Amino acid sequence: MENLDVMVLRTLRDWRQAGQRALLATVVRTWGSSPRPVGSIMALREDGAVVGSVSGGCIEDDLIFQHTSAYQDKSEAAPKPMPSGAPTFVKYGITADEAHRFGLPCGGTLELLLEYDPDPASLAALVTALESGQLMQRGVRLADGAASLAPSLAPAELTLSATELVNTFGPEYRMLLIGAGQLTEYLATMALFSGFAVTVCDPRDEYRSAWSVPGAKVLSDMPDDVVAAFKPDGRSCVVALTHDPKIDDLALLEALETDAFYVGAIGSRRNNEARRQRMIEHFGQTEASLERLRGPIGIYIGSKTPPEIAVSVMAEILAVKNGVALPRDVDVSHAKNERAVPENEAGAADVRDALVCGVAVRA
Repeated sequence: MENLDVMVLRTLRDWRQAGQRALLATVVRTWGSSPRPVGSIMALREDGAVVGSVSGGCIEDDLIFQHTSAYQDKSEAAPKPMPSGAPTFVKYGITADEAHRFGLPCGGTLELLLEYDPDPASLAALVTALESGQLMQRGVRLADGAASLAPSLAPAELTLSATELVNTFGPEYRMLLIGAGQLTEYLATMALFSGFAVTVCDPRDEYRSAWSVPGAKVLSDMPDDVVAAFKPDGRSCVVALTHDPKIDDLALLEALETDAFYVGAIGSRRNNEARRQRMIEHFGQTEASLERLRGPIGIYIGSKTPPEIAVSVMAEILAVKNGVALPRDVDVSHAKNERAVPENEAGAADVRDALVCGVAVRA
């Protein structure tokens, strides 16, 4: 499964290249509680087909009713055409009654920009750039809907002026996964549809040859070299998943020297402690220098299978990305909080470690 924005834009491109009329709806403003953030998009075809989302579903239904012939009364002689011309704005949820009608949280209001029949050539160029992993800005001139494209050096929030809308598309966050085992496949899949650009590094041919997740870049170099070339920044995370100190340790040490928002490694509490001792005794690290190293990784949900473990790890990564304090991080130091982990979590971590090791070897 891929990034939702790319899916929407690719589908819209295909509709327009086939000569079908369609509109692109973008959330440009919200007040109070809103079901989708600013910048969210959906595409609507003239026959009522929809891809993407700007709400929980009720607003999509109203857009279909207002702008297509999908709900047309059979007694009407001619199909209701989709509007055309310059982009228009529409608001939903202005009053409490409307908020209830459209399924918005109480008091929530959102405003959409509707673009009619976006240029297929411009959409094709945008999709091609996004599929190659580029971060792109798309500008829309409000006077006539003309679109412009430009590469972006950094993620940016949607901006709206009196004359133009600018929305940034592409992978805002990057994930580097060390090891190409089965757990990595599940985690990479979830990261891709969560909007991350995913790179997988494994110097072992037998693991790379079995890789089956499209959309992730796979490298064969030594992981510490890959981390150095990857240049993790504040929108990057590095996760070691091999259980092999010869592969994981140097890469983790390299990652800890960067601004990566998350650096972690799979393993039980016992293996995690052994890793820290190795790094202190053989690589000159200290408890302070290892404070950012997370392990055991994942939110405790009783995980006992690779897919569930991947869910727990992805949940923790997203929580850290979104600035959500996890129970295990409440103390001053993650490392010092290890003894506060419930005993049932400690046992599950050991079982989880053994299970992951058991499924990692591929035929």
